[in-house]
Amino acid sequence: MSLDIPALRDAFPSLRSGIAHFDGPGGTQTPAVVGDAIARVLTAPLSNRGVGILSEQNAEDAVLAFRHAYADLLDASPDGIVYGRSATQLAYDFSRHLAKAWGPGDEVVVTQLDHDANVRPWIQAAERAGATVRWLELDPATAELRLDALDDVVTERTRLVAVTAASNLLGTKPPVARIARRAHEAGALVYVDGVHFAAHQRVSLRALGADFFVCSPYKFFGPHCAVLAADPALLDTLTPDKLLPSTNEVPERFEFGTLPYEVMAGATAAVDFTASLGDGATRAERLTDAFERYDAHELALRRRVEEGLAALGDRVVVHSVAADRTPTLFFTLPRHDPQEASRFLAERLVHAPADTFYAYEPFRALGVAADAGVRVGLAPYNTESEVDRLLAALAHFLS
Repeated sequence: MSLDIPALRDAFPSLRSGIAHFDGPGGTQTPAVVGDAIARVLTAPLSNRGVGILSEQNAEDAVLAFRHAYADLLDASPDGIVYGRSATQLAYDFSRHLAKAWGPGDEVVVTQLDHDANVRPWIQAAERAGATVRWLELDPATAELRLDALDDVVTERTRLVAVTAASNLLGTKPPVARIARRAHEAGALVYVDGVHFAAHQRVSLRALGADFFVCSPYKFFGPHCAVLAADPALLDTLTPDKLLPSTNEVPERFEFGTLPYEVMAGATAAVDFTASLGDGATRAERLTDAFERYDAHELALRRRVEEGLAALGDRVVVHSVAADRTPTLFFTLPRHDPQEASRFLAERLVHAPADTFYAYEPFRALGVAADAGVRVGLAPYNTESEVDRLLAALAHFLS
């Protein structure tokens, strides 16, 4: 079955503005049910977690619901779900936790495909520990990682491989399971940035082979926060710096200070919203079905965008050419300023930003000057008519 797009769009009050949002990779719009969930928890009786009174129980329930929702979303254990303020914050936290065991002679692998949040924290932690950083390089012609060098880059000295499940700039989905197998053969851990991936494809922590998987609910209709999933047994081997009276239980030992219960409730509601669009006996089954519907709809729109960009000839250079990719397209305009193009589109209520999008290493590998490209990222609420508006406006700008 397909998505009921008019019904889906009706759930998003912001879409009534008339803006065609192609900025999904930077953060999606939010359905009313998510805002309602935040307000309901925030304005109900609410205290620090406990079971002695209703206000304490409400906080406890919000935390447990959050852990179970993201366990279903990520095919993980509820006891391995860690709340974070952002994916960047989680990467910095876990780089410090893990680097306690690193030293001279150890190696850390990062890639030229990743958002800088999954690069710089590891480089900086490695430098402090005296470890060496090695790179999986990006082939700009294919927008793929050069995995012919994988066996040489990942060695018995490797302690961690940090890799994206999908590039927020190019949409490229590298073969994470293959990379993880090689890392595990070498005795290394695998930290996967799934922020862009989790918005478009059903996640399985186990199938990917990720030891740590991070996503951000605001990329798929939720509030601004992040989630890390891992095996609780693995988390139990890590000893973060923490306050003396704070709990040492997993996963709470990695969550510093009082949790934002209302934000967690909104993040749970985002998962439930997606599940409501699919069929199945369980929430996990409904999520799988919903993501299949997302994929079919977004793929059709992506092809429509690609055909429209191809019709513009050499006035547009599309860099998102990987064989397996999300519905995200990054392109440059050889004879025009992309910032001007983005402003031109915005004046016509089409939001397609031009920026580096914190994809510092991919920009360097592509040989693209800073801010010299436009990104079009599709979300399930986008429509064919919005795509046509985008293409018509872009053609007008380039004429």
